[in-house]
Amino acid sequence: MLPILNQQLVLQRADSGVSESQFQFPEKILQFGTGVLLRGLVDYLVDKANKQQVFQGRVVVVKSTDGDTSDFDQQNSLFTTHIKGIAQGELVDNVLINAAVSRVLQSNADWDKVLKAVHQPELQIIISNTTEVGIQYVAEKIATGVPASYPGKLLAILWERYQYFKGSSNTGFVIVPTELVVDNGKLLKEIVLKLAAFNEMPAAFTEWITKDNHFCSSLVDRIVPGKPRNLAEMEEKAGYTDKLWIEVEPFLLWAIEGNEYIRSVLSFHQTDERMLIQPDITPYREQKLRILNGSHTAAVPLAYLSGLNTVYEAMENEYMRHFFQQVILAEILPTIKDICPSAPAFAADVLDRFANPFIAHKLISITFQESSKMNARNVRTLLRYYEQKKALPPYMCLGFAAMLLFLKPVKQENGKYYGARDGEEYLITDDNIALFAGYWAQRTTTYEMVAQIAADQRLWEVNLHAIPGFTATVSEHLDQLSEQGVKSFIRSELASSGL
Repeated sequence: MLPILNQQLVLQRADSGVSESQFQFPEKILQFGTGVLLRGLVDYLVDKANKQQVFQGRVVVVKSTDGDTSDFDQQNSLFTTHIKGIAQGELVDNVLINAAVSRVLQSNADWDKVLKAVHQPELQIIISNTTEVGIQYVAEKIATGVPASYPGKLLAILWERYQYFKGSSNTGFVIVPTELVVDNGKLLKEIVLKLAAFNEMPAAFTEWITKDNHFCSSLVDRIVPGKPRNLAEMEEKAGYTDKLWIEVEPFLLWAIEGNEYIRSVLSFHQTDERMLIQPDITPYREQKLRILNGSHTAAVPLAYLSGLNTVYEAMENEYMRHFFQQVILAEILPTIKDICPSAPAFAADVLDRFANPFIAHKLISITFQESSKMNARNVRTLLRYYEQKKALPPYMCLGFAAMLLFLKPVKQENGKYYGARDGEEYLITDDNIALFAGYWAQRTTTYEMVAQIAADQRLWEVNLHAIPGFTATVSEHLDQLSEQGVKSFIRSELASSGL
């Protein structure tokens, strides 16, 4: 029987990469969340720096969800990180043991320990990933019991810190939320201050929150699928069992809005250039939204309707790979490279990430709220492209037509709408589907229907019908896709292009 991953086992193995000194480092980070993203990104970066003796600090983690912490306790909070995927066209397959986490506390059962943790002067950083729902205002009193919301817990922690150090200056935290919300740091600060007012906290305390604590907006990007499907096989190869084993892609990005002080506190950034601390992270948010998210939204309906099921399958398909390359490199990239200096490198990384054979990213899941995503991610790109070239982006227009076909219902049942692919039904999860269903039901000609949809500013930030040639181009594509079938259309495109 294989032993469980633990501290003693790791120190006995010369190939573990973990030294005894790492277990003696003080706790410098309070982390809200035990999820795979934080472990695969933040804790990965901390561990990397610790192994180079740079940061020399560990992470005490707060588990806010139900359930105990026994999996972490049994393994001395150690876990395996398996980096698998494609980077710069080369296959990456590395296994490492992460020793960044010192202990895991359950917020309800161990709340006193959580509060006591902030008595440590070395603990200067708070990081969270509580999902987008986590950063919301909940009017609650924090004086009794454990606050329900993350902002409530954070306010209680700040109050504990303030009281313990008697309001001394330079005792605040660098607070970095990683939730996928624009300006998450600013939003969290606003909610905490609003909650402090609701709790009628002293004015001196709210002033300390504002002056001594630094709320930093951030953007995270790394796919962390979690446990491998062949875990037993990997454990046999490693020589131990690990209930916390995670897989991650090679790519990562953590962009944080901050100054030189933030850089000095988050010193573990020094060991990985992909952790960026900049005065403004807007360019990084823009390139992710347009290149990564935008190309997904443009390509996925076409790929799914052609019979493909994952992003990797799409990248293995000759035509869809060409489609992704053209949308990203020829249509999106030229519209943002002047405002996003690192966009060309990011675009190359995105194509590598899509080609990762170890990640099964389902296309149907990406179609969630497809029309809203098309508006948020691609309408601005389409406008920029037209402004620059006085022409339409051909592949993005084809993607728009494929979206309309994807949003064509064949059945409505119990308030839900279903489309069809190769005779099989799929659920359409789009808040605007009733609008599209109405347009399809009232359709006289394809051109008239597309013109009405394109002009509907309930759907788009602008009147797309007003863009010269847009309605005609999309209508022609939609007729071709409908009459030929998507698979036949792609075959004919392949034949005509000589790919």
